[in-house]
Amino acid sequence: MITKIISPLKSLHSSVWLALLTLFFVITVFPAASFDFKLGHSQKYNQSLTTHSFNPKYAFPGRNLGTSKIQNNALIVLEQGRTLYEAGRFSEAAAVWQQAVKELAAQGEVFHLAVTLTYLSNVYQELGQWEQASETIAKSLNLIQSGDRTGIPTLILAQALNTQASLQLALGQTEAALNTWQLAEKAYTQAQDETGILGSQINQAQALQILGLYRRAQAILEQVNQKLLASPDSLLKATGLRSLGIALQVTGDLERSQKILQQSLAIASKLNSPADISAAYFALGNTARISPAPKLALELYQKAAENATNSLAKLEALLNQLSLLVQTKQQATARALLPTIQAELAKLSPSRDAIYAQVNYAQSLIELEKNNQLPTPNSQEIAKILAVAVQQAISLNDPKAESYALIELGKLYELSQQWVEAENLTQQALLIAQKIRADDIVARTQAQLGQIFKQRGDLQRAIASYTEAVKTFQSLRSDLVAVNSDVQFSFRDSVEPVYRELVGLLLQFNPSQENIQQARQLLEALQLAELENFFREACLRAKPQQIDQIDPTAAVFYPIILKDRLEVIVSLPGESLRRYTSELPQSEIEKAIDELLESLNPFFSSRDRLRVSQKIYDWLIRPIEAELAGSQVKTLVFILDGSLRNLPMAALHNGQYYLIEKYNIAVTPGLQLLEARALAQAQLKVLTAGLTEARQGFAALPGVKLEVEQIAAELPARTFLDREFTEKNLQKQIQATSFPIIHLATHGQFSSNPEQTFILTWDEKIKVKEFEDLLRFREQGNANPIELLVLSACQTAAGDKRAALGLAGVAVRSGARSTLATLWSVKDESTAQLMSEFYQELSKGVRKAEALRTAQLNLLKQTKYQHPFYWAPFVLVGNWL
Repeated sequence: MITKIISPLKSLHSSVWLALLTLFFVITVFPAASFDFKLGHSQKYNQSLTTHSFNPKYAFPGRNLGTSKIQNNALIVLEQGRTLYEAGRFSEAAAVWQQAVKELAAQGEVFHLAVTLTYLSNVYQELGQWEQASETIAKSLNLIQSGDRTGIPTLILAQALNTQASLQLALGQTEAALNTWQLAEKAYTQAQDETGILGSQINQAQALQILGLYRRAQAILEQVNQKLLASPDSLLKATGLRSLGIALQVTGDLERSQKILQQSLAIASKLNSPADISAAYFALGNTARISPAPKLALELYQKAAENATNSLAKLEALLNQLSLLVQTKQQATARALLPTIQAELAKLSPSRDAIYAQVNYAQSLIELEKNNQLPTPNSQEIAKILAVAVQQAISLNDPKAESYALIELGKLYELSQQWVEAENLTQQALLIAQKIRADDIVARTQAQLGQIFKQRGDLQRAIASYTEAVKTFQSLRSDLVAVNSDVQFSFRDSVEPVYRELVGLLLQFNPSQENIQQARQLLEALQLAELENFFREACLRAKPQQIDQIDPTAAVFYPIILKDRLEVIVSLPGESLRRYTSELPQSEIEKAIDELLESLNPFFSSRDRLRVSQKIYDWLIRPIEAELAGSQVKTLVFILDGSLRNLPMAALHNGQYYLIEKYNIAVTPGLQLLEARALAQAQLKVLTAGLTEARQGFAALPGVKLEVEQIAAELPARTFLDREFTEKNLQKQIQATSFPIIHLATHGQFSSNPEQTFILTWDEKIKVKEFEDLLRFREQGNANPIELLVLSACQTAAGDKRAALGLAGVAVRSGARSTLATLWSVKDESTAQLMSEFYQELSKGVRKAEALRTAQLNLLKQTKYQHPFYWAPFVLVGNWL
C-alpha cells in the first residue's frame, strides 16, 4: 500500500521546488525514433523496456573525414560537445557548440561550421527546441549546398540530410522525411559510406511503415538483410544485423527479428566483442519478452548484464529484469535484485539516461509496494529517487527528462491520495511537454489528470482530460503501432484503459444521448486501435457507415467490460441509442464468461451451461428483449469487447430458446472497418482447399473431403487438397480466377499474438500478416474483392482471453468483406453438414447471416448435434448481408 509522502522536495533549492509544485501511469509512446548507423545507448520505447538501438540523430560526421581544413582546437570543441551529447548532457553540449558556431562564423570556417550546425540541430531536437533545430539544419545545408563545395566532403551533406530527415519525421512530415532519407542514401553512396547507406535505408523503411506502405518497407528491409549477410563478418555487420533485428521487432515480425539478432550475436561472439554481445542479448531479451517468453527473456537480460562493458548497459539490462520479474509476480527474485541495481545507479553521472533509469527503477518499486512486497514506509524513498531525477533534469536543462520524471512523481502522489500535489506535478509535466511539443508525454499527462480528477470526484474535468488524451493518442496512431518496441504491453496497460475510463465516465456522469453517441464512437475507435495494435501497423482504412443505411433490420450491440460494471449500448434502426448497465465487478463478469466457455464442452452439465448462459443473456439481451421483439429486427450484430469475443453469442439462452433460434447473428470488429454489400448471386463460385492428412503435428481431417465435395454439389467450385494445397498454389489459383468465395478447410489458430495466428497448408503455416500478400491480387485490379472467406476447422488459442482478436485480424487482413470461421474445432461430419446447408442457402440468394442461422438450426434440430458444441462455434465476422 502506498502511504502518505512527506515531500522530499523541500530539500531541493527553491527553484526546483517551484518547478515541481506548479503520470498516473507512464505510457511509452515516444515519437518516432528512427534507426541509423550509430549505436547509441537506450532509446526509451517503454516504461519498463529500455532498448539498445541505432539512433538516427546521433550520427556525427567528425570522424574519418580528414582534418586538413579543420583546426585542432575546432576538433577539440567538436569532441567536447560530442562527449557531452553522448553522455546525455544535451544542454551543456548545446552551449559548447553554440559558442563554437559564433567563433567559426567569425573565422569563415565553412566546413567546420556546417558540421557544428548539424550537431546543434541534433541536440535541439533532443531538447524539444524544434524551431531552432529547423533553422540550424537549414543553415547547415545552405552552407554545404551553396558556393564552392569543393572543400566539403559529400559525407557531410549526407549526414546533414539525415539530421533533417529525422527532424521532419519528429514533426510528422513523414513523406518529406522519406524523400530526404532517399537523398541522404544517394549522398552516402557517393561518399562510399556503407554504414550510412544501411542506416538511411532502414530509416526509409520506418517512414514507409508509418505511411502504411508495408510491402515497400519490407522489401527494403529484406534488401538490407541480404546485403548484410553477403558481407564478411565484422562488427559493422553485427551492428547492422542488430539494427535490422530491432526494426523487425518494433513492427512485430518477431520470428525474423529473433533469427537476425541471433546472427548478430554469433558474429559478435566470433569477434569477441563483449559490448556487441551484450547489446545482442539485450535485443533478444526484448523480442522474447514481447513474444511472450518471459523465462527466456530473463535469461537473456541476465546474459546482457554479464557481458556489459559499462554501467549504463548493465543497468538497462538489470532494470528490464526487474520490471519483468515484477510483471510476472516473482517478487522475491525481484527484491533480491534491488541492491545490485542501487549500486549501478550510484555509478552514473547525471544524464538523460541516468534520469530515465531512476524513473524506471521507481516504477518497479511502486509496483512492488502496491503489492505490499516492500517494507513500509517505502513511498518516501521512492519519492526521493524521483525528486533527485527531477533535480538532475533541471540542472541539465533537459525538459523532456524533467517532464518524464515529474509524471511518475505525480503518479506516486496520486497513489498516496495526495491529490493537490499529484495534480500540481502532473500539470507541470503537461506544461513542459506542450512547450516542447512532446505529444507522447502530453497524452500521458492528460490521462493522468483524468484519473486524478476522477478520484477527486470532479467528473466533468476528468471527462475533459480523458477526451484530450484520446485525441492525442489518435494523433499518435502511427507512432503507437510502428515505433514502440513492446506495443502490446504498452497498449493494454496504458492506452486501452484511457478509452475505457472515458466511456465509463460518459455513461456514468451524464448518460445523455450526446454522451452515449460519443461513447459509441469511442468503442468503434477502440476496436480500430486494438486491431492496429494487434498488427503493429496503422494500416486500416476506416469507412464510417450508419447502421440504418446498412441494414434497417439489424440491431447493433456494443458491450464493454469496465472495472465495476458491464455497460451495453444498443443501436436500433431509426431510433435513439439505448444504454443499460449491470453493476458487477469485472472479475465476476469474466468468471461467468469462462464458465460458459467451459460448459460448451459436451461432457459438462447442461444444467450448469444453461444457468450461466442465461446469466450472460440477462446482462446483454434481457433489458431490451421486449423492444427487439416488437421491432422489425432480424439480425443482431455484436461489436464485442475483451473476452466476450471468444464467446459464441448464438449459444446464449433465455430459459426458453437459444438466441440463434430467434435472430440471425453476426459479429464485427467495427462498422468502420468492413464495407457492407450483399453477395451477388451471378458471381457465386468457390475456391476450396483443405487438408485431409495429418501434417506438421496436426491430426488428420478425413471429413474435409466430404465437406468440399458437398460444397461443389451446391455451387461451381475449384478444389485442391493435401499436396496441392500449398501457399504458392493457393495464390496462383486466386490470381488465375476471380473467386468471390474462398473456403479453406484446415487446421488454424486465432490468437491475440499475430505470430501465433495462422492457417495450416501442406508445407507451411500462413500467418495473419501474410494474408494480404497471399490475396494481393485484389490490389492489382484484376478481380473483385473477396466477398466471403470461410475458415473451417480453425479454433481460438486455448487459455487466451483475447484470442478472437486474431479472428478479427484475419477478417480484416484478408480484405474479405465477410469471414466465416469456427471458435473451436468441431467434428468433421457435423461441419460438413453445416457447410453444405450454408452454401445451399447462399445459392438461393439468402443473406450470409441468415444462411448461417439456417444451417445452425438444422444441426440443432438433430438429436446427436443439438448440443451447442456442434453448431455454436461458427461465427460470421464482418458484413452480414
